[in-house]
Amino acid sequence: MRRLASLTFKQLRALEAVERTGSIARASEELGLSAPAVHSQLKALDETFGCAMLSRAGSGKFRVTAEGRALLDAHLRADAGFRLALRRIDSLQKGMAGTVVLGVVSTGKYFAPGIVARLRRAYPEIEILLQIGNRDRIIAGVQDGAFDLAIMGRPPREPPLEALSIGDHPHVLIAGPDHPLAGRGDLTADEVLAETILMREQGSGTRILATRFLDRLGEGKTYERTEMGTNETIKQAVIAGLGIALISYHTVVEELRSGRLVALDLPGLPILRHWFLLHRSDTVLSGAGRTVLAFIAAEKDGFLPAWPPGRGQDLSSKDRGPGSA
Repeated sequence: MRRLASLTFKQLRALEAVERTGSIARASEELGLSAPAVHSQLKALDETFGCAMLSRAGSGKFRVTAEGRALLDAHLRADAGFRLALRRIDSLQKGMAGTVVLGVVSTGKYFAPGIVARLRRAYPEIEILLQIGNRDRIIAGVQDGAFDLAIMGRPPREPPLEALSIGDHPHVLIAGPDHPLAGRGDLTADEVLAETILMREQGSGTRILATRFLDRLGEGKTYERTEMGTNETIKQAVIAGLGIALISYHTVVEELRSGRLVALDLPGLPILRHWFLLHRSDTVLSGAGRTVLAFIAAEKDGFLPAWPPGRGQDLSSKDRGPGSA
């Protein structure tokens, strides 16, 4: 270990230069040192290891000994590693490498993987860790600093956040194609509230929005509800005819296109909310975090399924309570 402590990069560079050029004079010119300085570095190497690292060949040129070759090979491997580290540090400083934890509410799982895939193609040295959860879990992660960035509906009031709207987030009331309410344009609040309403679990932003909408629709009237833990379960239950549900359009795009589900026509629908990309304003994003934020901000709703034209009601200016998703 004492020999390693005595070893210096200057000595190794001197050894490499002399071995490559075959001459102390030429090595000293290349290194910008005097010939005696290079000779001193080589002598120190010999003394450290107790053996000669160089010998003169018949032509008078210096060549490494077996011991010198072992040391020089190790130096070349280490030099390659350090050069890689320097490139990595440069990439980190420029935001081209690193790890970013992206929290996304469960409703966003239908488009979030596409964001990650495009980011990986654009920035292969940035690792994106995608974390999915309901609104309460994502808010807790933002508060705890578990996420660098998050995608969700209405941002919470705490902690202080920087939030950027990245696109519309429509919500539709869905039913099976053979449901008695399907295809009608004259639905009443009483008819809707007479159905079993399928809802997400407590802590879901979709549930918050659905509850608010139905309470407003029925002016406080009670209705039968059934709680289900995922959007997928709700979709399958609606297809099976177990009830109707207010749900994010982005979770049922394919089912609506294929006709396995239909959107009911009711005044005030679809409800148009917004997706937000956010991060804590009291913390500094890493270079990779800034790169990911800029990439998503530039694409905005290019990540989202196209929303067909229709009437919508943006409740964001009227509601000041907790938001959807």
